[in-house]
Amino acid sequence: MDEIVKQAMTKWPDVPHCFGWLALDARGNWRMRDDRAQALGLAGDHIRNASLQNFINRNYLSDAAGRWYFQNGPQRVYVDLEICPHVCRTDPAQGMLLHTGERMRQPDSAMLSVEGDLVFGNSDTGHCAVLDNRDLDAGLAMLRIDGMAPDEASLAGWMAAEHDALLTLDWQGRQLPVQRCLRAELPIRFHFIARPRSAD
Repeated sequence: MDEIVKQAMTKWPDVPHCFGWLALDARGNWRMRDDRAQALGLAGDHIRNASLQNFINRNYLSDAAGRWYFQNGPQRVYVDLEICPHVCRTDPAQGMLLHTGERMRQPDSAMLSVEGDLVFGNSDTGHCAVLDNRDLDAGLAMLRIDGMAPDEASLAGWMAAEHDALLTLDWQGRQLPVQRCLRAELPIRFHFIARPRSAD
C-alpha cells in the first residue's frame, strides 16, 4: 500500500465505503461504473490511464469477509468481480503475471469451468486467478488426459463426465490435478464475494 494512502487513512479514518463503482473484468481491466452502468447492469468504462491503473493495482486488497477493494486514500472502493479477484496472463519473459503486474505464485490446483474458464488455485494464499481468455489456447495446451494431450472430443467428454479419465495440467514439470467447476462455485471455494455491498 502506498505511504500517502496510509497517511490519508490515519487523517480521515471515518470516510464511508464505496460500493458498485469499480469492477474488474474477465481480462483484468479495471472498469468505472457510474449510476447508469450500475442501473443497466453494464460493464462500465475501461480505465485506460496507466497511472491510475498502477495506483489501483498497488492498493488492491481484501478484507476478512473476502471483499476485494481499492484503498483510494481514506476510502475503500469495493470491487465487483466478473469472475474472481485475480486475472493472469502469459508473459514471454516472466511466465505468468497477475493483472496487477505481479508474478503469479506457484499454483497447486487448477479448475476448468463449464463456462470455459481455466482457473488456478493456491492453497497458501487461498486465492485464485482466472486465465485471460486471450491466453486460453496456451493454457489448454498444458492439459493432459491420462498423460496425453487431449483433442477437442476427449476434453468435451471429460467436461461432460462421460469417462473417469484423469485431467492434469503440466505446470513447470508438475502435474496439477484439474477439477470441473461452475463459475458460480468459485466464491465459495476461494472465500470471496463477487458483488460486495454494504449489507454483506
